[in-house]
Amino acid sequence: MNDENRKLLGKLVVIAVAMFGFGYALIPVYKHICEVLGINVLTQKDGTVAPPENTQIDRSRKITVELDSNVHGTLRFRPTQSSVTVHPGEMATVVYEVVNSQGREVHAQAVPSYAPQSATPHFMKVECFCFKQQTLQAHEAKQMPVMFYLDPKLPKDVKTITLSYTFIEIGGLAKAPDVAEKGKL
Repeated sequence: MNDENRKLLGKLVVIAVAMFGFGYALIPVYKHICEVLGINVLTQKDGTVAPPENTQIDRSRKITVELDSNVHGTLRFRPTQSSVTVHPGEMATVVYEVVNSQGREVHAQAVPSYAPQSATPHFMKVECFCFKQQTLQAHEAKQMPVMFYLDPKLPKDVKTITLSYTFIEIGGLAKAPDVAEKGKL
């Protein structure tokens, strides 16, 4: 019975090694077959790969986005450029700058508005400082980007959009007095 078990074990080891070898050899064989047939080719023969083109860009139109800023509080706030021209569907980045000239920490939030109002649902922000509250340390200056694109479904009569941010200093972040202390006031 031991001889039969050893023969069976030997056959199983040979089968396992053959299966491993077949699987290992299959990778270069598969790559060679795909290259010969021209299927699933990841790189071009000359080693250059053309970058993909965004087919969602409407190059027949140009829209001017005018940048505006307002501030409520003690901060200085402005765009670093007055306007940018983009094609609908094209990604664009603009930068706003805020300066806290106070000797204390300031918390603020930016609120956007758009004109004409019909452009609002077509103005797609990917990244914006207006998504969250900003904290500026004493005498700190920040450059804050806004990445956006205009939906190609933007009405054809819209040629200019005004993007305006109002930067509002948020008060009331200090700890509220205890109820017992309120009676003393």
